[in-house]
Amino acid sequence: DGMNVLFIVVDDLRPVLGCYGDKLVKSPNIDQLASRSIVFSNAYAQQAVCAPSRVSFLTGRRPDTTRLYDFYSYWRVHAGNYSTLPQYFKENNYMTLSVGKVFHPGVSSNYSDDYPYSWSIPPFHPSTEKYENDKTCRGKDGRLYANLVCPVDVTEMPGSTLPDIQSTEEAIRLLNVMKTNKQKFFLAVGYHKPHIPLRYPQEFLKLYPLENITLAPDPWVPEKLPSVAYNPWTDIRQRDDVKALNVSFPYGPLPDEFQRQIRQSYYAAVSYLDVQVGLLLNALDDVGFSNSTIVVFTADHGWSLGEHGEWAKYSNFDVATRVPLMFYVPGMTTSSVSQGERVFPYLDPFSRTSGFIPQGQSKKVVELVSLFATLADLAGLQVPPLCPETSFHVALCTEGPSIVPYFDASEEKVEEEKYGCDDTYRCFNEELVAFSQYPRPADAPQWNSDKPKLKDIRIMGYSMRTSDYRYTAWVGFNPNNFSADFEDVHAGELYMAATDPNQDYNIYNSTSHGWLV
Repeated sequence: DGMNVLFIVVDDLRPVLGCYGDKLVKSPNIDQLASRSIVFSNAYAQQAVCAPSRVSFLTGRRPDTTRLYDFYSYWRVHAGNYSTLPQYFKENNYMTLSVGKVFHPGVSSNYSDDYPYSWSIPPFHPSTEKYENDKTCRGKDGRLYANLVCPVDVTEMPGSTLPDIQSTEEAIRLLNVMKTNKQKFFLAVGYHKPHIPLRYPQEFLKLYPLENITLAPDPWVPEKLPSVAYNPWTDIRQRDDVKALNVSFPYGPLPDEFQRQIRQSYYAAVSYLDVQVGLLLNALDDVGFSNSTIVVFTADHGWSLGEHGEWAKYSNFDVATRVPLMFYVPGMTTSSVSQGERVFPYLDPFSRTSGFIPQGQSKKVVELVSLFATLADLAGLQVPPLCPETSFHVALCTEGPSIVPYFDASEEKVEEEKYGCDDTYRCFNEELVAFSQYPRPADAPQWNSDKPKLKDIRIMGYSMRTSDYRYTAWVGFNPNNFSADFEDVHAGELYMAATDPNQDYNIYNSTSHGWLV
């Protein structure tokens, strides 16, 4: 009880990390955190796009309850006056602080990151964030471009810095302020990379020689993929370097060499992120808070790196919906450390390979919508009640239960019986389920398929992931009354995890699995 919370959320980070078994990526600091944490290997976002996912996990409600599927409405006005995770901590006498991208900025968080409801002081945004999409990438001809692949010399950047570097500095400054303040804190730090553009300090390329970079294992569009399920990656097509390739819409493909460059830069951006996380956790040690602070590390959703011939997020596949999720809880996931002993010494990704094993690993299927209840539970606050079926009028409730019962990985079997299935959201025949969804404007890929505005949504792809399969139903959707019509099925997808882990062979129409559907 009475612990601080450091909540780290990363933009567009799929679990390409050493602690998730990735052999290529160098992420020693995140791996070190994992070695002292419980790591969930099957955690999923509720919608694979920034604003809807963040509003969902910060309110503990699913997108059908926040009614946010795009970027253009504020839930308190448009759906219901729902309390948020930081607001709940603030109301329980925590100092709540936001650094970087925590809420999605703009109308979806009332142009204020939901301040003053959620935060004790106005949220911090790095001053160099505004240059993110400018022409800051030097081409081979020496001129500047707005590229997708954008390793840079940081000294040439505006202010000689980058947004995530500024966020780390501010978060460290706040930790030092809290050291003298004596009040419990909830500090949320939102990192931008590896979100596009893949703009990061160029030295990180050295970690990933191009000859070591392979294509995705399945870089083709699957033969039985319904066209409604495909996302045509319009955002990356708008970058100067991709534009110059003149690839056909909607299926591409991108040239192999360029695919490898994107993958190389994504990994390099992850190692740059790892350094920021390492500096931040090292500062937690410096101020003496490592023994009294819960650390949660996650992402808003994943990102396709050429799998299924797709890039970016905007789909229901695992590569877009699956996220890293780990919780460090002093005295629970690790034994307490003696005063002065370092828990998170900074590790240089250039000088060492990571040999860390996660402290505990749970294969339980869990959802980000459970974060609210889980963090309340871990901090010893009263866990908000589960929402009734219709909860637009209920200010404080969550649609995801606490996953603390799954923290003891050794007792996986026992937990199953104990926490059976009194909760309709999560369970289906005693099976844990993660739900995700994605809207589409039409059955065929078009210019706004990735990010349709609410008024243009005609189809919703509801997807359920269990340990055994992913099943998706693309059904008619009416944006005027937010209703889905499950009688109006446009397409379906069914992938069996054991035989088709990459989700390439859609067997929805195969008779042998009709019973399962």
